[in-house]
Amino acid sequence: MDREELIQKINTALAEEFEIDQSVITPDADIKETLELDSLSLVDLVALIENDFGVKIKGSEMAGVRTFAALYDYVAERTQ
Repeated sequence: MDREELIQKINTALAEEFEIDQSVITPDADIKETLELDSLSLVDLVALIENDFGVKIKGSEMAGVRTFAALYDYVAERTQ
């Protein structure tokens, strides 16, 4: 899967899970604000990424992932 396919798959999964329009998901957008995440829904986000992409996420690592671009990079680095 190339980077564009990965981004599209992530965006589709997030839009479905958090019931938002994909158009609000932009690379520089803040994940927590865009998805309106609280601590419980952040756990849902981590579970979604782990299940859909086979990536194991440590909480301390996820704390540094603030934008969608950072999320794409994080997942891409761990799925190669």
